[in-house]
Amino acid sequence: MAKPFASSADTEDKTQTLEILADGVYALTAEGDPNVGAIEGEDFLVCFEALATPVAARAWLQRLREHTGKPIRYLVLSHYHAVRVLGASAFDADVIVAHEKTRELVAERGRQDWESEFGRMPRLFREPESIPGLTWPTATLTDRFTIDLGGDRGDLVLQHCGRGHTEGDIVAWLPAQKILFAGDLVEAQAALYTGDAFHRDWAAGTLDAIAALGAEALIGGRGAVARGKDAVEAAVAQTRDFLTVMIREVGAVRERGGTLKEAFEATHARLEPRFGGWPIFEHCLPFDVSRLWDELSGIERPRIWTAERDREVWAELQE
Repeated sequence: MAKPFASSADTEDKTQTLEILADGVYALTAEGDPNVGAIEGEDFLVCFEALATPVAARAWLQRLREHTGKPIRYLVLSHYHAVRVLGASAFDADVIVAHEKTRELVAERGRQDWESEFGRMPRLFREPESIPGLTWPTATLTDRFTIDLGGDRGDLVLQHCGRGHTEGDIVAWLPAQKILFAGDLVEAQAALYTGDAFHRDWAAGTLDAIAALGAEALIGGRGAVARGKDAVEAAVAQTRDFLTVMIREVGAVRERGGTLKEAFEATHARLEPRFGGWPIFEHCLPFDVSRLWDELSGIERPRIWTAERDREVWAELQE
């Protein structure tokens, strides 16, 4: 029996959990759905990620408003993917911050990514007609962007740690509290999506830079909050292991003259015992292997995913 396409058969809402990680630091997780967060400044809020539609975002903000009524000054977007950014209009933020490469990627492929992700994950797009259009950053960074939170709250440092999940991922780091919002550069007991990734950079220098921050709590793109240094180190190690196995298995098949499908089957067999029960594993892996095959074949920048290409790759690797 053929597997349903991507997450098209995932129709059940997930239980959301709002956690307060420190005074004025919030994270919303949802059983493997995309995570979001917020940080209080002295008289303003910084929100991290925007969800897929304004309707979905407003539901998150309604929960957040049970704890704080401060106006939203900054909305931080870790990267360009539609399920992270298209709900931005609900925040009415003064400034939308992202990496300069994220802005370029929105311009280059934002519309195609919107159509692709809607087809892959329709449940996340609550009332898609509420999306007013593509989300455009109003402030961008190259390496670092520091927000003074005011009072004795310290700084929030937005940082580019290197190419990884996309060309323009950023993290949000609270040095005083040692809390890191890592976006999709780290997952805690959730599978990786690497369809737009730079696998070798990510598995090496980028994760090294994240580990060097010394976080004691980490909110990844999906999955539970990692609490404590050991849990943070485990989340980073899990992410690195997933990437390393992929690179080894796909590389071995390619070097012996095998096919993309053989590379997918070898990678699936190696990863499934450990990662197969985690959220979106089956959904992601065909797209992950396809991008890595391209990368190892010398295609430096990820090819643009379209709804049509999604279906073609899925059919080729799942038949």
